[in-house]
Amino acid sequence: MSFKKQDIYNALETITAPGEGKSLVENENVKNVVTFGNEVIVDVVIGNPSLQAKKKVEVEIMKAIHQHVDQKIEVKVNVKAEVKPKEEVNQIRGKEIPNIKNIIAIASGKGGVGKSTVTANIAISLAKMGFNVGVLDADVYGPSQHIMFDVEKERPLSVKVEGRSKMKPIENYGVKLLSLGFFTNPNQAVIWRGPMASKALNQLIFDADWGELDFLLIDLPPGTGDVHLSIVQALPITGAVVVSTPQNIALADAKKGVAMFQQEAINVPVLGIVENMAYFTPEELPENKYYIFGQSGAKNLAEDLETAFLGEIPIVQSIREGGDVGHPVALQNGTQLEESFKEITQEVVSQLLKRNANLPPTEVVRITTMSGCSTK
Repeated sequence: MSFKKQDIYNALETITAPGEGKSLVENENVKNVVTFGNEVIVDVVIGNPSLQAKKKVEVEIMKAIHQHVDQKIEVKVNVKAEVKPKEEVNQIRGKEIPNIKNIIAIASGKGGVGKSTVTANIAISLAKMGFNVGVLDADVYGPSQHIMFDVEKERPLSVKVEGRSKMKPIENYGVKLLSLGFFTNPNQAVIWRGPMASKALNQLIFDADWGELDFLLIDLPPGTGDVHLSIVQALPITGAVVVSTPQNIALADAKKGVAMFQQEAINVPVLGIVENMAYFTPEELPENKYYIFGQSGAKNLAEDLETAFLGEIPIVQSIREGGDVGHPVALQNGTQLEESFKEITQEVVSQLLKRNANLPPTEVVRITTMSGCSTK
């Protein structure tokens, strides 16, 4: 039996550190490797103090060495847990995902305002413009993107990327998609505490093979809670889009959503506000507009908060129907609804261009061209 210490490190490179997207070696979990004859001792430090986590790492290391080096090696694994103390100043720092240029969070302070519908149609509009687009459905307790993209029965496959297992997102309409809806029973409620939801989201983010993306859109749950904090802690969000309807009760919550991103510790630029369900126009009276939920509420809020108003979307039955059957209206060609979402999408990218122009190149990858958009 003949092997080198580097052979052991090469085997450990195939093990992904949970929720990190890096190997145990790259993430510096492996502190020491000792080889003597046919014996190998591996010292590992992990952040999870539970017995289950320690045993899992031990088994994975033994399996990797036996599989990639030699079955007859006697392996001893010393697993130590070190929980990092919390910093006094909670300044949020996200980790970049290689090959993803811009990450946009789409949020709403209140449920039922059409945030997921807006996310799906912006994603499709971006794809039609020629961008590489992904959507992460982070609405843990009410995922819907897998329905809107007509891939409800699909299941992500496991693929090998640089020797490590990754999830391959489902793709439809030119958009890559990962959602907890792929992994949960549609007939059962998801009853998870905050840490469980955060762990599941980290796996969707960092243990996925997203490939090259110009945009990753994150469909956040309504409100301001654990999931939102987990996302901004895990990722360097380029900007946020807030969706609201015009009535005061929705605007009050939208204002809180904007305030969350503007907190000093979070400091995610708000690209603007979208007003959904802005007005209703009957087919028989195409010149009439009925402001069922009030007029220009989100537009006025954007002015008050000194952020951009990205556009308005009317109440149209086909928007709801398109989402229900998995064929969003942005897929249409030459219709007013397609044009509405296209204009909103162009305004989002224009605001992103302005945002990126003021950042150091090392912190964000700039978008330099966009049909119909400018930095004026």
